[in-house]
Amino acid sequence: MCRPFAGTPGRKLMKRFIVFALAACAAAPALSQPYPSRPVRVIAAQSAGSSLDTIARIVTGKVSEFFGQQLVVDNRGGAAGTIALEIGARAAPDGYTVIVGASSSMIVSQFTYRKLGFDAFRDFEPISLIVNADGVMAVHPSVPAKSVQELIALAKAQPGKLHMSSAGVGSSSHLSGVMFTSLAGIQTVHVPYKGGGPMAAAVVAGESQWLIAPAASIMGHIKAGRMRALAITSGKRSPLLPELPTIAESGVPGYEFNSWNGFFAPKGTPRPIIKTWHETIRKALAAPDVIQLYANQGLVPAGSASPEEFGKFFRGDYDRLAKLVKIAGIKPE
Repeated sequence: MCRPFAGTPGRKLMKRFIVFALAACAAAPALSQPYPSRPVRVIAAQSAGSSLDTIARIVTGKVSEFFGQQLVVDNRGGAAGTIALEIGARAAPDGYTVIVGASSSMIVSQFTYRKLGFDAFRDFEPISLIVNADGVMAVHPSVPAKSVQELIALAKAQPGKLHMSSAGVGSSSHLSGVMFTSLAGIQTVHVPYKGGGPMAAAVVAGESQWLIAPAASIMGHIKAGRMRALAITSGKRSPLLPELPTIAESGVPGYEFNSWNGFFAPKGTPRPIIKTWHETIRKALAAPDVIQLYANQGLVPAGSASPEEFGKFFRGDYDRLAKLVKIAGIKPE
């Protein structure tokens, strides 16, 4: 047999073949392992106790059962969730880091910050919607308003005196609140906090008088009497909270607001892993105990027919939120 001389193209090709063959052999055991074979980190783009945290923990508990592996929720609040997304964007795309993001952190942040360490459309793989959540308007029990109209009248009688807490500039609680004050023609003081937990705590403590927040973040306070619910932000009454009127029917026509939460993976995560996550999330969201846990928070699990459908939904929501950012007068910082 003729042999290629050292340094010839044939010899170089043979060396490359051997390198690739050895790499394939080394990778084979890892590829043959069932996924996941170790704990998975779930980065939650909000603080502990926030609505996103509650929503994430309900479904990850069931996904963990189906996977037979621990899912470690890593709360990274602050900067409207952008800190968490920067960490997620830099994570290895190996299936062992996923991100739970919200409309505020994934989309609105692009309007509120001049510089971000990520691009929401370029750096993440959409996996599945979790919920499309309605918000609840609530006040501190000491506030002498038991309806939306009474709150509007109080604000007009004391312009600039009532404080509205939010989870941060550009958060869903901020945008929904500004949309309300704009349509109602009132002036209140916006007080941004570092996440949904501190936002709710501010109203409970009486530091702020009112808020509009995702139901999951404040239902516990409402049920315990630490807040008084006045209305819901959806276009029609919720079957889970039928006693609450909508803000629109309470005298603010045209008002409707909701926010969503969903799973994402770092860009480049293998498609089989994306599909495994999507299928397991759908199965988890259909579980009766998960449905009940969400119902306790005034929520209905949504899910997505496919990762591609969620990606289309995600991109389509950009235009809706861009209009709200303009109404809010938010400028990049």
